[in-house]
Amino acid sequence: MSATVIAHSTTECVKNRFLTGKSGMKFCSKFLKDHSGATAIEYGLIAAGISTAIIVSVYTLGPTLDGTLSFVNTEMNSQ
Repeated sequence: MSATVIAHSTTECVKNRFLTGKSGMKFCSKFLKDHSGATAIEYGLIAAGISTAIIVSVYTLGPTLDGTLSFVNTEMNSQ
């Protein structure tokens, strides 16, 4: 998380009038240290990258694989 985002988040968290005093700062501190949402986003990006790689490889190798399988089919039927 960049320093600008942390500073902005902290400022907004402290300005909230419901989060004043020690309990408010404790909540803000826990909120800023929580990285569980970032982990979920990382897993989503990994899944998107893998999906993209699969789509590109199938698109690229599809015609070659089709030709190879057609050749194998023809050779097996001729015997």
